[in-house]
Amino acid sequence: MSTTQIDRLRELLEPLAAERGMDLEDVRLTPAGKRRVLRIVVDTDEGVGLEACAELSRAASAALDAADALGSAPYVLEVSSPGADRPLTELRHYRRALGRLIKAKLHEGGELTARITGVDDSGLDLEVPGVKGRRPTARRVEFAEIASARVEIEFNRPAAGDGADGGDDNDDESQKEA
Repeated sequence: MSTTQIDRLRELLEPLAAERGMDLEDVRLTPAGKRRVLRIVVDTDEGVGLEACAELSRAASAALDAADALGSAPYVLEVSSPGADRPLTELRHYRRALGRLIKAKLHEGGELTARITGVDDSGLDLEVPGVKGRRPTARRVEFAEIASARVEIEFNRPAAGDGADGGDDNDDESQKEA
């Protein structure tokens, strides 16, 4: 896929996402037999629901057809939110993960698993879980030290007020009461 075509698609789709309060996270166009699949990934601070994806899908489809952005070849349009295992690459991703447990690979080597307790423009304040009954410890990590990071899925995530700023517990990974 030509970067220029992806750039043109981004220019067309970004305003549609922004009008709906969404960030356009990714645009991918891949061959699938005689068709192509256009995948659009969007997110918001509150997450993206099915109805919001459907609304954006309708608007994107109309805009793509009106602009003849994909030519006459058939395509399948998919609009979704990023998965729980998506990499944290932007400041907004870390802000949205406030209160969550992350696993980070560091440029200096090694991995760090810790809960995000604060985020600013230069880095993260973390709470590193204690080992063998020891108390958690606070640690500061600058973004420049992080090679890659992802949210760790927690089935028994602490509720807000249990020592971590859990934020909104209505996301897909939060435990449902039986």
